[in-house]
Amino acid sequence: MPDLPVVALTSPIHPDAHARLAAECEVRVAAGPDADALRAVVREADGLIVRNHLPEDIFDHAPRLRAVMRHGVGLDMIPVERATARGIAVGNLPGSNTAAVVEYCLGAMLQLRRGLSTMDAALRGQGWAPARAMADRGTELRGTTCGIVGVGTIGAQLAALCQALGMRTLGLTRRPDTLPAGVQAADLATLMRESDVIVLCCPLTPQTRGLIDADALALARPDAILINVARGPVVVTAALADALARGALGGAALDVHDIQSLPADAAILHAPRTLLTPHVAGSTATSMRRMSDGAVDDMLRMLRGQAPSHPVNTP
Repeated sequence: MPDLPVVALTSPIHPDAHARLAAECEVRVAAGPDADALRAVVREADGLIVRNHLPEDIFDHAPRLRAVMRHGVGLDMIPVERATARGIAVGNLPGSNTAAVVEYCLGAMLQLRRGLSTMDAALRGQGWAPARAMADRGTELRGTTCGIVGVGTIGAQLAALCQALGMRTLGLTRRPDTLPAGVQAADLATLMRESDVIVLCCPLTPQTRGLIDADALALARPDAILINVARGPVVVTAALADALARGALGGAALDVHDIQSLPADAAILHAPRTLLTPHVAGSTATSMRRMSDGAVDDMLRMLRGQAPSHPVNTP
């Protein structure tokens, strides 16, 4: 019986999907997310399923590798050009975690506008009257404006949800002609000035790196809130922390950070009116199952010499 192909995982996937993959391949899971552990796990791998950032030289350590599958959507974790140069096919799963990310954005809006968890903590720690007084500071979403930077699959579904809630929607995208119905095209300055809620859904590119800097934040309304489900470096974190400290911005929800894992001494941890999460906007039990199943389906397809359902490159 011929040897089974080896598939490396940068971190575990859903157990049912893992079992299905293991029925046809030898599955090896990296000992950790650090670069050395990732280099080690790919040495004999024919395929790689990616949930962590790969080091730029990863493919120098993987002479047998021929298929890379992103367990999700974002491709900044993978040095795609280097994969292409080595003849390694790359695929990803657009839309696999869209619902999870959109629901996260709604939850963040409601927390920053209504402060329900803060009110709960006050009720438990301070009593009924102090907690009840907090309700008077809450504001509704209906009748306000949501500005979305990056109106792809996630941004478009978020816009539809915001419109259903009675919000006006603005969109900043490279192709304004593709904006969904009801989304008004806006440049960055207009979006920052007119939005009550600013949501970043864009990919990290040379054009979006540092897009939300001190100059952009200076245009925002002092009661506006910022939600980042894109990538950490889209925001200049020091400028954001400063704006929050000065009361120049109403609040921020950050699921992604310019340094991950977030250091214990990160300044943003001490910024007021923030909701901070560890890059989990797209992660739920539901989305994990969907992404794992999709990644295994496509990995098996690629190992048979077929194209993935969503090819990223043409090696």
